[in-house]
Amino acid sequence: MDTEILCVGEILWDALPDGLFLGGAPFNVACHLQALGQKPAFVSRLGDDRLGWEALRRMRARGLGTDLMQIDDALPTGFVRVELDNTGTPDYDILKPVAWDAIAHTAPLGRHAEHADALVYGSLAQRTPTSRQTIQRLCEAEVLRVFDVNLRPPFDDRGVIEQSLQVAEVVKLNDTELQRMREWFGLAAGPETAMAGLADTFDCRMVCATWGGEGARLWAEGECWHHPGHPVEIADTVGAGDAFLAAFLAGLLTGHGYEELLDLANRLGAYVASRAGAFPSHEFDRLDELACLDFECGT
Repeated sequence: MDTEILCVGEILWDALPDGLFLGGAPFNVACHLQALGQKPAFVSRLGDDRLGWEALRRMRARGLGTDLMQIDDALPTGFVRVELDNTGTPDYDILKPVAWDAIAHTAPLGRHAEHADALVYGSLAQRTPTSRQTIQRLCEAEVLRVFDVNLRPPFDDRGVIEQSLQVAEVVKLNDTELQRMREWFGLAAGPETAMAGLADTFDCRMVCATWGGEGARLWAEGECWHHPGHPVEIADTVGAGDAFLAAFLAGLLTGHGYEELLDLANRLGAYVASRAGAFPSHEFDRLDELACLDFECGT
């Protein structure tokens, strides 16, 4: 039986120096899962406008189903102005209100969640009550709940994060976000102790933290694993963390060991960081093909 992963949250257009790129963390995760041969489903809300209909066209072109997508006749499609510093690190101006602020809970969506194997949700899409209530209702389903902490000031409400952590089994965040968790929840200093403390505080099964060019750490089953990452020349880091999560989740659901999970996830994250945009074209269409990526040779 195929494993189905339901990704819910924002879909938007990133205005980067090189043009417009379709993105949004849960959308990026779904696209990479699809490219790796998994079976994702994606739900969000688009405006009844040119950018919204183009987003639907591109979803279909990438093989993603659109049956769960919603169209809003009043709010526009999501749009973000992105500025990159000299290291390729982005700064976001996320417009509000937009269509993905109003994702509605529907009976078909609820039934879909009940039959999924995993649910991927984040914090940004919970910045408004409507989408937040929908995500919280979906989290009531008996699925593997994967929380992608995505702090984007001013949309970084502690209450939303805490409520999301309370129902999460797997938590993914970056080093800066882990530091914020330490400050909010009084976690001990040090990466491994902070991750263990976060897992213990919220009864999480796994905590995975990315460290940019320094790789990533994973806490699971009382132990911590570290991967140093794969050095690449950075184009921009937009979507690299989403690619990391997609490869990590695909490997987790197909029974890969923790060390291999981190290697595969770091490989895809590094690949995306070495290209422009959140979803650069690539040749591989299976998870195991990521192990063949050779960055030193530029392939």
